Amino acid sequence: MAETHCKLLVIGGGPGGYVTAIRAAQLGIDTLIVDDGPLGGTCLNIGCIPSKALIHAGDEFEKLIDAARGGSPLGMSAAAPEIDFARTMAWKDGIVAKLTGGVAGLLKKAGAKSLRGRGTIRDGKSVTVETDLGAQTVHAEYMVIATGSEPVELGVLPFGGKVISSTGALSLPTVPERLVVVGAGYIGLEIGTAFAKLGAKVTILEAASQILPVWDADLTRPVAKRLADLGVAVMTDAKVTGLSDDGERLQVRSGAGDDIELEADKILVAAGRRPRTKGFGLEQLALPMDGPFIRIDNQCRTAMRGVYAIGDVTGDPMLAHRAMAQGEMVADLIAGNRRVWDKQAIPAICFTDPEIVTVGVGPQAARREGHAVRIGQFPLRANGRAMTLGRDDGFVRVIARQDNHLVLGIEAVGAGVSEFASAFALAIEMGARLEDIADTMHAHPTLGEAIQESALAALGRGLHF
Repeated sequence: MAETHCKLLVIGGGPGGYVTAIRAAQLGIDTLIVDDGPLGGTCLNIGCIPSKALIHAGDEFEKLIDAARGGSPLGMSAAAPEIDFARTMAWKDGIVAKLTGGVAGLLKKAGAKSLRGRGTIRDGKSVTVETDLGAQTVHAEYMVIATGSEPVELGVLPFGGKVISSTGALSLPTVPERLVVVGAGYIGLEIGTAFAKLGAKVTILEAASQILPVWDADLTRPVAKRLADLGVAVMTDAKVTGLSDDGERLQVRSGAGDDIELEADKILVAAGRRPRTKGFGLEQLALPMDGPFIRIDNQCRTAMRGVYAIGDVTGDPMLAHRAMAQGEMVADLIAGNRRVWDKQAIPAICFTDPEIVTVGVGPQAARREGHAVRIGQFPLRANGRAMTLGRDDGFVRVIARQDNHLVLGIEAVGAGVSEFASAFALAIEMGARLEDIADTMHAHPTLGEAIQESALAALGRGLHF
């Protein structure tokens, strides 16, 4: 068996893993990254990027549909639109291929080595990798576990046949005529909305009493209204009990206790994700766990010296940008630099229609933490740029301490507000106060003026509403 030695071995080529490897190599660390799939992991290949491509395709096709129906407020019309879904998917796949190639190029430029194959941990210093050319043993001084997460499978609805995960939904050859989505979290709503715009008849089931149950009801209300406008049927307090005996229909128990059968060409199970801790020898390390997650400290160290863990495998929030930030920190630590995880806020975005973005804490969470708060909210219907874009539903809301006006959280719902995430996070990381945002000149006419106006409203100085 061939043997390889390096200082740092990264297991997993997703956003956390490849960022760790790039930064470590830039810092002069002999680095090897191992993954049995394409570089970029779930996010780039079968998650974040392809889903956003599909969402954009749905948005564009919906505009054509509206124009054909004479519903365009701009006075535009079009003939009956058609979609060549194979070309749409080829376009999506081209974006993914370009980005995966880009990751490989960045690793090479930085001087990091990569090895394609399934890695199995032997101990805290070595991993066996099964490659196309045979098995190799990699010995390393440091190890970073960045194996990510995978879709949750329901016991009463295992994957197979017409029951698919988000991975399957993003590689469908045609738009299903009838799509049932089990789970109204961000994954289910993002994909379900996109397919509704592409022409599918979509039904969404949620066991909780509202869609996006972990989000503030004020933020989700515009999303619920938009789903209704799109003709998407939403059933809350709904429990899936399985498939009919012939496997053709989905059986559901409603909140009222009625048993219902739904016809579906495809059933997307979007019931969440779980950390990927099986199948690569993690048990050989006997690491302490926090529930299903690997336990880490504020430097992403596990209980074993020289072994770090980052990303989804370490707990919530399961977000690519969290994994990237952790990976960058770990590389610095291995290089001998002093770092500690001290992020004040991690942005969370739901790419529904309209989009939702939150950074920091919302009003209820702030009060639970014992804060007396000031809240300022500005509706996008009072924003000139939102009106000219034809989408003025939603708002921006800022939450700050009553005593010193320190900003604790900023939230928004509206078309395109995902791009606010960086500004929101920067304000909180920099310790901004309401006055800092209110007295910063925001360019006109932009959607971003709503950020300033929300701070002005919290100070009792609102100008345009």
